[in-house]
Amino acid sequence: MWLGKFLDLEKDIDSMASEIKKVILANLKKTKLTPLEFTILETIFNYKELSGYDLIQHLDVHFAGIWTAHSGTIYPILSKLKKNGFLLSKPVKSALGPLKKVYYLSESGQSILKLKVNKNFGDQINFVENFLIELASLYIHSSEEELKEEDLAKRIDEVLESLRKSFSKITTGISSKFAISRKCPNPECDSETVRKDADYCAVCGASLSPKK
Repeated sequence: MWLGKFLDLEKDIDSMASEIKKVILANLKKTKLTPLEFTILETIFNYKELSGYDLIQHLDVHFAGIWTAHSGTIYPILSKLKKNGFLLSKPVKSALGPLKKVYYLSESGQSILKLKVNKNFGDQINFVENFLIELASLYIHSSEEELKEEDLAKRIDEVLESLRKSFSKITTGISSKFAISRKCPNPECDSETVRKDADYCAVCGASLSPKK
């Protein structure tokens, strides 16, 4: 979620160490990206590598019906990002057999994305918070009929419950995405538990807490 017509990368590149800056400038042929171009880089980065088709599917999920990605839009952007040094591609064997092209971030592309996201993460969170407050307020006051006090209270409760469910999905999604599996210490079991915070093995019940 990035605002503005272009994301200017020049200041970000200038803040890098001189040796890294030389490498970045040598490999990148462009220092401005559109919000959609940056979103594409973020999506590919999060999934390590993606084919054009899979990228389109993920973008459709990302935009949740607000905007639909089309091959006629996405593939030219992928070609441009590759030409400008942000992406690389390679052929891999697909599940059905034929080779398919997958895209992944170049070293320079990764460096600039990581810097940009780290510098702007707090601002982006604040933007999301402000956006949700404004959207909720707009929804609450957009009833076609003038609401009585008790109906207004119900509408507010509806919005708060919807937000609670959304935040629950967010926290669960983040936790599951970064869950670290650990092997059971019981040699007769040797299974893996997915939850990082698990105290006991889900298979044999052995304690996963470090021995004191």
